[in-house]
Amino acid sequence: MTVTKKNLTVGIALAGVAALALTGCSAAGDAGEGSGDRPITIAVFNGWDEGIAASELWKNVLEEQGYEVELEYADPAAVYTGIANGDYDLTLDTWLPLTHAQYMETYGDDLVDLGAWNDEAKLTIAVNEDAPIDSLTELADNADVFGNRLVGIEAGSGLVTVTQDEVIPGYGLEGLDFVTSSTPAMLTELQAATDAGKDIAVTLWRPHWAYNAFPLKDLEDPDGLLGDAEGIHTVTSSNFKDDFPEVNDWLSSFKMDNDTLYSLEDAMFNSGGSGNDYAPAVADWIAENQAWVDALTS
Repeated sequence: MTVTKKNLTVGIALAGVAALALTGCSAAGDAGEGSGDRPITIAVFNGWDEGIAASELWKNVLEEQGYEVELEYADPAAVYTGIANGDYDLTLDTWLPLTHAQYMETYGDDLVDLGAWNDEAKLTIAVNEDAPIDSLTELADNADVFGNRLVGIEAGSGLVTVTQDEVIPGYGLEGLDFVTSSTPAMLTELQAATDAGKDIAVTLWRPHWAYNAFPLKDLEDPDGLLGDAEGIHTVTSSNFKDDFPEVNDWLSSFKMDNDTLYSLEDAMFNSGGSGNDYAPAVADWIAENQAWVDALTS
């Protein structure tokens, strides 16, 4: 789809990526003996676009280095269970210390945290920028402006959990219908409301390309119930370092700020991509940012 940021037509799908698999062995260097014996499996959260972007980026980078890479889409609970059991090698989208803390507490003995590659992440409640309120403290008294609805994402996600357990009771929002279904469904409603010039309140997070695509503002959270800024961490299985030592070192050093991430997300989700085949958009973005990408494996 070819669109501008203000007239974006959201084309969102959750299905997995039909990616071409390379058959070559590991790149030369210090890769472990097992690195050429099987693919690296990166688990990707359904609907979490920063994770999709980072995973597609690393798939391209690693395949250029001679590794075979598979992306597997699943919800967070299945991802952490799979990594702990060795079914997946890693995920690039663990938010700490709040959003995914429960999974780290449950499976932490079988997971390895390689650290944060982005430290600018934040859970938010966002509204259209011309909405007549600026704070979560005003939302209850103006619920009718938003159709008495707060549009959420996947039930069981950390964002939905903190909204249900902290934000709604903390700001007296029990009178709103908190709708949970999926991130694509939320974004579709956001698109429709924007097109119709209607007010809407949604659960969202930074970094997310929606902030570039839609006229949005975050409602102030004076009581801090959505938590402070978080880091987006890479988490691997316990044997990943032994199986893929070279890749483990690269991922341990990986850093990506919001501006760079937004640039990649715009290229993938807001440009001429088709369906879930992000490979051409990622390849074009890499070509435009070649020096930065080369440094990921230097």
